[in-house]
Amino acid sequence: MAGRRDTGLAALAGLAAGAVTLGVGSLVALLTGPSTDPLVAVGAAFVDATPAWLKDFAASTFGTADKVVLAIGEVVVVLALAALAGVLAARRWAWGATLVVVLGAVAGLAAMGRPDAGTLAAAPAVVGAIAGLLTLRELVRRLPGAPQRPRPEGVERRTFLQATAAAGALGVVGVVIGRVIGAGARGAQSARSAIQIPRPATTAAPVPAGVDIGVDGVEPWQTPADEFYRIDTALVVPQVDPQTWSLRVHGMVEEEVTLTWDELLDSDLVEAWVTLACVSNPVGGDLIGNQLWLGMPIADLLARARPTADADMVLSRSIDGFTASTPLAALTDGRDALLAIAMDGEPLPVEHGFPVRMVVPGLYGYVSATKWVTELRVTRFADATAYWTDRGWSAEGPVKTQSRIEVPTQGNSVPAGSVVVAGTAWAQHRGITGVQVRVDDGDWNDATLADDGGIDSWRQWSWTWDAEPGSHELFVRASDPQGPQTGAVADVIPDGATGYDTVRVIVT
Repeated sequence: MAGRRDTGLAALAGLAAGAVTLGVGSLVALLTGPSTDPLVAVGAAFVDATPAWLKDFAASTFGTADKVVLAIGEVVVVLALAALAGVLAARRWAWGATLVVVLGAVAGLAAMGRPDAGTLAAAPAVVGAIAGLLTLRELVRRLPGAPQRPRPEGVERRTFLQATAAAGALGVVGVVIGRVIGAGARGAQSARSAIQIPRPATTAAPVPAGVDIGVDGVEPWQTPADEFYRIDTALVVPQVDPQTWSLRVHGMVEEEVTLTWDELLDSDLVEAWVTLACVSNPVGGDLIGNQLWLGMPIADLLARARPTADADMVLSRSIDGFTASTPLAALTDGRDALLAIAMDGEPLPVEHGFPVRMVVPGLYGYVSATKWVTELRVTRFADATAYWTDRGWSAEGPVKTQSRIEVPTQGNSVPAGSVVVAGTAWAQHRGITGVQVRVDDGDWNDATLADDGGIDSWRQWSWTWDAEPGSHELFVRASDPQGPQTGAVADVIPDGATGYDTVRVIVT
């Protein structure tokens, strides 16, 4: 019984020391930058090392909550290791100390490996580890029965628990202060609030009144900005001051160009409705949204740089090191490929790329939608690779024609008779020409299309079904100018999922 009790108390000592380590590291990161926070640095390194199958699993399972799940999992693992360090230290100090040093070294190396790492990037991990070691040493000395401080058992236990609680509380307070002050010190949000969006030189075509088919349960044609999906590799949202932002265009060009924020605002801005989709979107998934974007045509900027004849790719780079490989043709063929500064008439939200991101119709985001973009390198697919292509995804990512059933939902019970089946279909930069619905093994039936908001936007549809009692499976397929979408089932890796979206309903 005593051994179990001592092990539990030793684990508590490790947890408190771990909290101190994280708290001190978070406070030091206020001076060295948010990406140097030990938890952030290790989490970012994990994201970078994530294989394609695991990234797909996280995105398809947790959607836009994938970062929250990662953060929770990381904290659980760190606390478990901290508890282990306490147990080891109680048995033999060198064992526990070695584990703390190893964890500190891992966090320090992770911070030093970030693209924005400075000379003091490892400081939060190092200082935090030292604080954690000192705390662990002192708490282990206070463990009941420790030879260094013999006291009556009740006094020893009470003194130990008081010291452990105080250390743990101070560590938690340090983490909270570090995160709160760090968020408050970031100036991107205040800079965003001060921006006046210029009037576009070219406005978007008027949207027909009938783009929304008017069926309850169908996602709105225009996705609200605060509900727009977010899938990226940034655990800490980059904070970019637009007044110091610039975009460098270089590589296989006749003339290198640097674009400043003021020059971008003074350019001929274009407004366009564009639906963006994530390559990790499963059949019938919701990692997709439609919005009104405003920005400078990337083609105009490339025209100034004059790419050489043998170039075929533009490698865009985010301020946090993320890269994407975009076919040069997709940026120069006349489509509304933009350096976007606004969505829905407001400056980009910080988490969606403020001050500038790329928007390219017809391509999945992993090869085109670089947020917080700072560099365009004109090159060749044969000579350069991007972040996700290095992890098993295809180099080019054209959006595949897809459709989904949104009404009725999976497992719904509906009364026999007339039942409205409705949803959305998309084939960006080709356009949806038709949608059909099938019940069980029956024939395909033509659905009614909502008004067309443009070939770069998705399209709603509906069909009225004369439903008979029983369990039925509904299928949907969309067509673009090249024909109907494929029913062949394919995973999202390496270039997007395919197959028919299906919904099983019970007709009563």
